[in-house]
Amino acid sequence: MPDVQHDEARRRRGELSAEIATGAVQLLSEYTGRGPTQSHAIINRDSVTLVLRDTLTKGERRLVASGKEDEVLRSRYAYQQVMKDDLTALVTRVVGRKVVAFLSANHTDPDVAVEFFLLDSADGDYRSDGSESPD
Repeated sequence: MPDVQHDEARRRRGELSAEIATGAVQLLSEYTGRGPTQSHAIINRDSVTLVLRDTLTKGERRLVASGKEDEVLRSRYAYQQVMKDDLTALVTRVVGRKVVAFLSANHTDPDVAVEFFLLDSADGDYRSDGSESPD
């Protein structure tokens, strides 16, 4: 017999993931003039991982081909730090939980970016030092 609750939860998680991925593509497009061509978000118990592919602009691809990869990566990092508040607000709004840490990385070959969001504890018992609360 199918597990209707499990199927509904999976469907809901898929909808939330799609909303995050679409919103992030729109934000990147607003900030850089071009959004990634592929994106997906993975929602886990206490985290959201966003994978973006084909993110570089035409000019950035030219710079990478000319040996200026470090400059492109520094520039992308700067964009992501400026976008941090908008990205974390998006994730917070969609999943309904506070983002307590944001990590971001880029790679040029293949052209991929990963945004990682650590969420506060689902039970509200998060400690910034990582320790568990006493029972």
